[in-house]
Amino acid sequence: MTSVASTTVTKMLETLPEPLQDRALEHLRDYIENLREESQWDESFAKTQEKLAAAARQTRQAIAEGKSSLLDIENL
Repeated sequence: MTSVASTTVTKMLETLPEPLQDRALEHLRDYIENLREESQWDESFAKTQEKLAAAARQTRQAIAEGKSSLLDIENL
């Protein structure tokens, strides 16, 4: 099964001399790997988003109740 996108990329690569095809392909591999990693981060973040929101609510409540204060880096 060939998608329109893969056909387009193949045709674009074929217009280049072979050494440039190799360079373009290497860049494309790197780009695709970056997209995969971003997708994994997005999925991971989506799975933990509710926990992060709950932690933020809990922190806001603790600050409002005077049970917490801002971090003073100078006094660590």
